[in-house]
Amino acid sequence: MMKNIVLWVVIAMVLMSVFNNFGPQQSQQDEIDYSSFITNVKNGAVAKVDIQGRTISGSLTDGSEFTTYSPDYDPGLIGDLLNNGVTIQSKPAEQSSLLMQIFISWFPMLLLIGVWIFFMRQMQGGGGKNPMSFGKSKARMLNEDQVKVTFKDVAGVDEAKEDVEELVDFLSDPGKFQKLGGRIPRGILMVGSPGTGKTLLAKAIAGEAKVPFFTISGSDFVEMFVGVGASRVRDMFEQAKKHAPCIIFIDEIDAVGRHRGAGMGGGNDEREQTLNQLLVEMDGFEANDGVIVIAATNRPDVLDPALLRPGRFDRQVVVSLPDIRGREQILNVHLKKVPAADDLEASVIARGTPGFSGADLANLVNEAALFAARTSKRLVSM
Repeated sequence: MMKNIVLWVVIAMVLMSVFNNFGPQQSQQDEIDYSSFITNVKNGAVAKVDIQGRTISGSLTDGSEFTTYSPDYDPGLIGDLLNNGVTIQSKPAEQSSLLMQIFISWFPMLLLIGVWIFFMRQMQGGGGKNPMSFGKSKARMLNEDQVKVTFKDVAGVDEAKEDVEELVDFLSDPGKFQKLGGRIPRGILMVGSPGTGKTLLAKAIAGEAKVPFFTISGSDFVEMFVGVGASRVRDMFEQAKKHAPCIIFIDEIDAVGRHRGAGMGGGNDEREQTLNQLLVEMDGFEANDGVIVIAATNRPDVLDPALLRPGRFDRQVVVSLPDIRGREQILNVHLKKVPAADDLEASVIARGTPGFSGADLANLVNEAALFAARTSKRLVSM
């Protein structure tokens, strides 16, 4: 916020500087009315005048300077000045400088271009991104050395881990399965309540297989411009093919994968075009060998049937809320990160937290650590 205010202040100062330097300079002389000027001329009180357009400036016989403005061309004025011995100097009417004329003529166009670039950058999320890159994918890639999460870091979802462990073999040695005519799964849909560890499980798959990991949210595809979402889908898969084998993780896929025909814009709205492109990329004419799409949602009932058929999302993995044993495992993982007292038992806490997700338990441990710090305790206790 402060950086924006400073930017606008600098722009205002620059504009004021331009107008002051290149605009018409204001006269520092005393201004008198035209009638008084004519009277002074006839009385012989005017020594010299400078006539520039309708502006008349000069000095009186007593040395004082003046300026006045002629209401219109006065044909008798020059004669009166000559008859009364007034020295006359004449200049063409003052015009704005060339730079000022160029600035004034181009300012509206520059302002429109600046506003357009501003809105393009805002739609890109701000920062220094190229305003012409809104058709590029927003997926963030993590290299194999950046993904530090493994199955050891995922607790409380043993059944889901068993369902996805086979993917690690697919990514590590796909030839073993292709020799027997097997086809590597194109996609896996993780279904579960918020905070159950769907994203963590997807990262663990990439970490175990040592492959790049692309992550993006379903809402990042759709913009107000027609065709932008489809373009981002194409760009994302092009990047993934260059780094195959790899994993593409789409969080909250229900933002883009809802039933077609249910939107306000009918069958041609932007979201449906994005979904159509995603369907083509996952199972179209071009092969995406080595690219596995993992998506997460807590609303599988709203997804388009074409997205769920075999060949696209071949498998659905349910990541349910942890049971008492799973909650104890999750608590043990998070309690390793805080100095815990000897009497702190994860099993006791697990019995008292039915219905808690992994994220809820992580937040519980964090709040306990903050409370211990506020009360100046060295250990987190019951």
